[in-house]
Formats: sequence, structure tokens, C-alpha cells
Amino acid sequence: MTKVLVTGSTGFVGSALLAELQKLPDFRVVCAVRSAVSPASDDVVSVGDIDGATDYSSAITDVNVLVHSAARAHIMNDEVADPLAEYRKVNVVGSENLARQAAAAGVKRFIYISSVKVSGESTSGKDPYTESMTAAPEDAYGQSKTEAEEALKKIAEETGMELVIIRPPLVYGPGVKANFLSLLKLSKLSVPLPFGLVNNQRSMIYRENLVDFIIQCIDHPNAANQTFLISDGHDLSLSHLIRTIRKAMNKPAWLLPVPVWLFKLAGKITGKTAMVDRLVGDLQVDSSKAQRLLEWKPPYTVEEGIKATVVDFNNRKY
Repeated sequence: MTKVLVTGSTGFVGSALLAELQKLPDFRVVCAVRSAVSPASDDVVSVGDIDGATDYSSAITDVNVLVHSAARAHIMNDEVADPLAEYRKVNVVGSENLARQAAAAGVKRFIYISSVKVSGESTSGKDPYTESMTAAPEDAYGQSKTEAEEALKKIAEETGMELVIIRPPLVYGPGVKANFLSLLKLSKLSVPLPFGLVNNQRSMIYRENLVDFIIQCIDHPNAANQTFLISDGHDLSLSHLIRTIRKAMNKPAWLLPVPVWLFKLAGKITGKTAMVDRLVGDLQVDSSKAQRLLEWKPPYTVEEGIKATVVDFNNRKY
């Protein structure tokens, strides 16, 4: 039996990973949490805040594989004085501290959930991102994830602990928040939306597909010391995405043919160019490496993922 330690097990991805691993008889799962809601057990260990001083000794005993999904999440309008310093505290120093303790405790494989933001913010006019491309983060969050990857690679080289880095693009699924939740709320409105001519291409990944890939990486020999960009394998334009969402909501698409240049002009006038670029620009990843090395195929289609997300959204009655 493989003993797996999961950090971030109360988060959007970590909670789904935990639920799936607990169904599988070949794994025993331990969770490192900031603070246990009920008294800690052997399988739920409270470690406090994540930084360079966090003590994982009570959680890491006899662990074979560690999945590190805990992080200071990306915040669009971060109001702290020095966002990069705050991201580094958790995402870089905290990850490095955990990895060193893991290696010292004999953990065989460390799986790090990174971000496509290490690769960059846009592929408009360019080829999809691949793992061999030079990192090009454009914000503090992406920079912290890049630095974390480099620190973890150094530790892996020094100690012989296997490292797997996974860079997902936007992750959606039941309970999704942030921009995707805003899009769901917008799509629910019985009004026309001005995105009929937005034919960009964006890679995304359904949370259950990401969980499936993480589990594949736990014991697949070809995953050792590799970095993977993954997606659902079917990129969508904004207009196609809204059509798919509204179809799942049993609503007509109702999209107006507003030229994309008008969105870009509005972005310049309002000082929100970056936000508009994320809306109408391209961000694609090439996930063929995962398919080639691990023979991995997403178990769910985009349509199935969006349908499940919409069903959950409707049940929550936003």
C-alpha cells in the first residue's frame, strides 16, 4: 500500500483529490491541514500556517508520495503592500521547507501542483506552450510558482527524491469560484451577451481530469522528474464556452456579434487591458507529452465537465 500525504486537502483541487484517493484500496491518505476542524487523527494532521518554519514531522512519517497542492492562491487585485513577498513566503519558502523535510524523511516522490502562469499569460500569435519553453511569468503569483519549481528541482537533484511538476491552466468544476463563477452567473442571465465574435482559443482542465492525472503521476515510472502541461485536450473560444454553458443551462446561446477590437479599445480606455486580454486572447497548452509518456487521456470531455459544473452551480442557487 502506498502512503500519500496531501497538502491543501481542503482546497478546490485538493479536496477532490482526497475524495478520489480514499476510494482506491491501494492508497492510504494523510492530510496536512492548517488547523483541524475536529481533533486531529492519524490521517488528519494540523501543521499550522505554511512558511519556512512549518513542522511536518508528525504528518510525513512513512510517507511514500507527497502531493503538494497547498499554496497562496492567485488574487486578481491583491491589496497587500508587497504581493510577491507574500507569495514567496508560502509558495517558495514554504514549498522548499516541505520538500527538504520530505527528502529527509525518505519520501520517494514529490508531486508539485504549479500553474500555467509559469509559462506565461498569453499565446496570442504564438504556438501553444510546451514544457521545453523558457519560463516567462508576468505577475507575482507566476513568479513565485517559477521560483518554487526551481527550488524544488535543486532539492530533488541534491537528494535523489523524484519530482513531478504539473502546470494546469484554468481549473473548473463543481464549486468553482473566481472568473469562471462570474462567467456562470453572467451566462445565467436572460440577456444577450456581446461575445459572438470572440473566437480565441483557451485551454482549460476539468477538476476531475486533473485529479485523474495527479493519481496517474503517483506511481507511474515515466512521470519521475518530469514537468507536465495538461488540459482537457479540447480548447474553447469564449463564444463556444458560453454556448456550451448555456446549453447545459437549457438556455439559448443569445450572443451578439460585437467586434473584438471594441473590447480591446474599452480595455485601453478603462485601464483594464490585462483583463480584456484574458477575456479575448489565446492561452493554449500542448499536453501531448502527458499523452506520450504516460499514455494519459482525460476521462471526461469538456461538455461533461461543464455539465457537471452547471448542475452544481444550479443546485447552489447563486
